[in-house]
Amino acid sequence: MNNPRKKTGQAEPTERSNPSSRHIDSASALRIAEIINREDQKIALAVRSKLGPIARAIEIAHEAFSRRGRLFYVGAGSSGRLGVLDAVECPPTFGVSPGTVQGILAGGKNALWRSAEAAEDDPLAGAEAICRVGVGAKDVVCGISASGKTPFVRGALGEAQKKKARCILISCHPSPAIAPLADVVINPVVGPEVISGSTRMKAGTATKMILNMISTGAMIRLGKVYNNLMVDVRPSSAKLRGRAEGIIRSVLGCSRNRAKELLRSSKDRVKVAIVMGARNCGTKEAERLLEERQGFLGEIL
Repeated sequence: MNNPRKKTGQAEPTERSNPSSRHIDSASALRIAEIINREDQKIALAVRSKLGPIARAIEIAHEAFSRRGRLFYVGAGSSGRLGVLDAVECPPTFGVSPGTVQGILAGGKNALWRSAEAAEDDPLAGAEAICRVGVGAKDVVCGISASGKTPFVRGALGEAQKKKARCILISCHPSPAIAPLADVVINPVVGPEVISGSTRMKAGTATKMILNMISTGAMIRLGKVYNNLMVDVRPSSAKLRGRAEGIIRSVLGCSRNRAKELLRSSKDRVKVAIVMGARNCGTKEAERLLEERQGFLGEIL
């Protein structure tokens, strides 16, 4: 007997029409903003329902970093660009090398600036991308696919499995087709988009929230944060230098000139500068203390 609840040709969850925005094409600018905002309010609750698997993903990433492994985000279109965005923010924020967190985008670098949607249909290209960066057993591959079935991501996760890497999947489908390829599946159901199929909206926002939580959580567990301060920030611009000096002043309660002096003496390493100021020691001793405690500043202070 046929299942009466299953309709032939029923649209995928990420492609369905949203009844709340059905007449948005004739709405005023204010009404458009209201509709989008109302739908966006559902996203945080959807993500909240997946805190358990998000926490597992944080631990997996932390374990990888602890053994000098890497985290790769793999995706196509908006999903892939969000992965690249999170990856490139990690070095200046947490002082890690550019290779620690990397984004792999279907279509390559050119797809950052120009749409290359057809690139998502090639699973072999996904597998080749994993081979090209030398993914191994120490690494983590996080596939991002709003629909839960993107061939490029499927190929990448399948190849990562062969390489014995840990695999994570972020999707906004209640039953992602490629879920069996992942050790952890994070799939908040955000509901149909305001504009049907435009997953750069609610699905994209949910993905950005989850990526923030995974990378930030793993870096916190790695000792890259003291209290809620980014003590491994790289002062590579005037703004970041000012932030670094402010962090030193906040922790030590010292003057601006003293913070500048410590930062300069530490060769722009905030944690080293703080230990130097707190323990009244030189760079070598500060480095030794930090190495002894695996970079956890709180254990020294």
